[in-house]
This record gives sequence, C-alpha cells and structure tokens, in this order.
Amino acid sequence: MKQPSNQPLPGGDHRLPTLPQIVPLGDCALLVRFGQSLDDAANRAALVFAARLKADDILGVVEIVPSLVSVLVRYDPAVVGVARLSGELALRLSGDGAFGESRTHRIAVRFDGPDIGEVAALLGLSIDGFVEAHNRGGMRVLATGFAPGFVYCGFHEKSLTVPRRTLVRPQVAAGSVLFAAGQTAIAATDIPTGWHVIGHTQFRNFDPTVNPPTQLLAGDQIIFEVVL
Repeated sequence: MKQPSNQPLPGGDHRLPTLPQIVPLGDCALLVRFGQSLDDAANRAALVFAARLKADDILGVVEIVPSLVSVLVRYDPAVVGVARLSGELALRLSGDGAFGESRTHRIAVRFDGPDIGEVAALLGLSIDGFVEAHNRGGMRVLATGFAPGFVYCGFHEKSLTVPRRTLVRPQVAAGSVLFAAGQTAIAATDIPTGWHVIGHTQFRNFDPTVNPPTQLLAGDQIIFEVVL
C-alpha cells in the first residue's frame, strides 16, 4: 500500500493526490481517505483500517467513524498533537487485516416498492427476475450514516446498476428499502431520498431507547430474504 501524502499539490498540478491520504478536519479531527470514488477495494481498506485503530486504542483518540471510502478520527488536542497522531495513523496504514468482528444478519423484505417495476424495466428484467438477482449472494454493510441507523449495502453485480431518480421524494417511511448505484440502502427513520424505493422491511436499525441504538455495523454481512 502506498504511503500517505499530506502535502498540497503544486499550484499548476491538478493530478489526484496519492492515496491513502491523511488530511486535517478542523482542530480535533483527521480524515484518512482511501479513494476518490466508491469501489470495493477502497471500502474494504477503510473498514480494515478502522478495525485496526479500534483494536489499538491510540492515546488521545476519542472516536473512529468509518465511511464509504474514508475513516474520520476525532481526537483530544490536549492529549495528542496532530503531528504525532498523523504519524501513529501512518504506521497503521500498511499490512493486511480483517474488518474485526463481522456478523451476518438476515433481513426480510417485502418487495412492493413504488419504483420496483421501473427499476426492473431499466435492467431488462421482470420484477421476479430483479428480486432474484437482487438477493443473489450476500452483501456487506459498506457504511452507516446520512440519517440515524441508515445503512449502505453493496455491492451488486455491475449489471444491476441504475442511476438515482431525477426527482427527490420529500419523505419515505422508516423501513423503506432503497436501490441505486449498485447498492441497496435501508432507511431506519423517515427521510427524503432520490433513491428508488423497491420494498419495505419491518427491521429497524435505530432505537434511541437502547445502547447502542443500532444493530448493524460497517463490515457486517447482509442476506435479504423475500416476504410475501
């Protein structure tokens, strides 16, 4: 894996920076970026790196938040300085690793969303054919975020890629199962979305009355099952 680069690009050089890259976010956070766009390798690298940091318990680090292709590291500047922490992070960027503890969740879905017919037609499939293809093989929780309990799951095979909707729905209900850009997402609260709504589930990945309030973690395995 290439060594991280923290140096700004020369004024006339618009090439992409070397990845992974460690960049400051304000005065108490660093972002470690593994890709400029989402792909399997960048997501896996981010999840492995986040697991490694959580296992190491680095002095001064107060929160580690993996995202689709990056890891946010919040720290206490009264305990550790940015230069020292950047060095600690850089030391952990090389080598292989695993996500840490990974669980498998079976999520029952009623494929009755208002956009499922349109999605199937875009892909040249019947609705039954689309559901079969969608549920073929397991998926991985790529990241959580955007809204409480919201999860991004991927990746579908490339033949199942469709763009997001051109119009955003002002609100879809909690439990909506969403599809776009080679991924499936699950809404745990009512949210606006430009993704296609292909179904609904009774599963809720957010309960503010329990600790932790979510069940799914980045790196967990997901198996979607059909409910009639």
